[in-house]
Amino acid sequence: MTAQDPVDGGLAEPEELEPPQGTLALELDGPAATRADWERAAAAVLHKSRRLGEADPDSTVWDKLTRTTLDGIAVSPLGTPELTESLDLGTRPVAPGGRDLRVEVRGDDPAVLNRELLADLEGGATSLWLHAGPGTDIAALLDGVLLDLAPVVLEPAGDPVATARGLLDHLGDTTPAPGTNLGAPADAADDDLVAVARLALDAGVAAVVVDASAVHDRGASEVQELGWSVLAAVRVLRVLEGAGIEVDVAAPLLEFRYAATDEQFLTIAKLRAARLLWARVLQVCAAAPAQQRQHALTSRPMMSRYEPWVNMVRTTVAAFAATVGGADAVTVQPFDRPLGRPDALGRRTARNQMALLLQESHVGAVTDPAGGAWAVERLTHDLAEAGWTFLQALEKGASLDDAVAGTVAERDRQVATRRRPITGLSEYPNLAETLPQRDGEPDDVRHYGAAFEALRDEPAPAAVFLATLGPVAAHTARAMFATNLLAAGGVAVETGEYAGQPVVCVAGTDAAYDESGAETAAALREAGAKRVVVAGQARDWADDSCSLGVDAVAFLTRTREVLA
Repeated sequence: MTAQDPVDGGLAEPEELEPPQGTLALELDGPAATRADWERAAAAVLHKSRRLGEADPDSTVWDKLTRTTLDGIAVSPLGTPELTESLDLGTRPVAPGGRDLRVEVRGDDPAVLNRELLADLEGGATSLWLHAGPGTDIAALLDGVLLDLAPVVLEPAGDPVATARGLLDHLGDTTPAPGTNLGAPADAADDDLVAVARLALDAGVAAVVVDASAVHDRGASEVQELGWSVLAAVRVLRVLEGAGIEVDVAAPLLEFRYAATDEQFLTIAKLRAARLLWARVLQVCAAAPAQQRQHALTSRPMMSRYEPWVNMVRTTVAAFAATVGGADAVTVQPFDRPLGRPDALGRRTARNQMALLLQESHVGAVTDPAGGAWAVERLTHDLAEAGWTFLQALEKGASLDDAVAGTVAERDRQVATRRRPITGLSEYPNLAETLPQRDGEPDDVRHYGAAFEALRDEPAPAAVFLATLGPVAAHTARAMFATNLLAAGGVAVETGEYAGQPVVCVAGTDAAYDESGAETAAALREAGAKRVVVAGQARDWADDSCSLGVDAVAFLTRTREVLA
């Protein structure tokens, strides 16, 4: 079978890959905990938090704690041997893990960019992701860069062939560092792909970047990102094979770029699944096994313009997951990227995050550290299988746009109801924060918290009055919940003496509501309140309510309309 054939069949494990050698036996003191022991311990916690009823058996914890990804894949709360009984774990393609700290070089002024990238290289970066076009002064941009040591991966703006020639002309007689890539996009015209591939073969470098992070930026799920990337790569193989470049020669010319998010296990499994899918493609094409080269980029949509310092935590988790997942190169987005052009602090912090993971935590020192972990292996398999199915659906004409739109809608719903909380934005917002000022335009992607960011961009013109019932110990929990929720929508809260605010939120216990809620609401309306909100479940005497699971965006929008 060749790359020209349709992608048929299922996702069988590639037979050419050798299983890892050796085993490790551990001796444990005392009897091992049983499944029932874990169920009993987990149930005790859920009973205490009232997530389980008194009559619910302990085994119910599996349903309560199993979460489902946006692709509908179940993620077990506990890794157990049963999860992998049907899997052949000896045939997983593995990678040595990321040791390449790659920085993004993007802008209009070659002199400024040159100063920045030299500072990055001196500060620990090991490769460059260079946005350039046919008119870019590459000589000025890369002045002082040792191109035999630091790989350059191009991101062409415009003609990919002319851009590739520009880099090769600058290289001259220099032997390019391993990992250098002329960067033709996978969706480039056929003639451009062939031309860049031939230039790359002559120069001994890679030629094509399959940029799945672009699909991620549109809101795609993990499965959609995987399926699209592999189908895009298959298209490149078909084009090159049609031009006389055999699959065995073409496959090493490709590099794959994936997004890494702060959902660490999902990111680890996605990168492992991507290698499994690529190995399967090469097997179907009867090609020799070839390692999939991966560049992981910390997700831009997961970041937030508000409380941007939290972005450091998000990107650190994402970079950790990318390295554990086996990415060859990792780019950490600066924490201030959503605010405009990152400054020296943002670039240095991003660079140091990855450097610390590699040099102090030695994250990249172990090959496939998640290998053999039951939960991760199961998730890897399920993502790969679903990705293969989605690839086949796309090849048969399914709409990527429609699939991504459905994912975006579901993610927006989960963010709005705070089932998918965003720290510093939808949870624990700080209305008094002063955002760092950055030059240039803000990030051009739609963040996962875009709806909350839009509310924060235009603070409410008036505050909500918080009317508490009973002693502090009784009303504190609901008062804090309501205050936090309102702040997430740019709405301040005032306490003390009522001063005619149009919206009042009443916070207290259920008993207090039964005793004096209706009387309190009537008095507030008589004093000028246009809308009375109850913190907790809906009450007849209240116009609105807010509690766990409420559509926060809809609630905040209604509240702000009255305040306006």
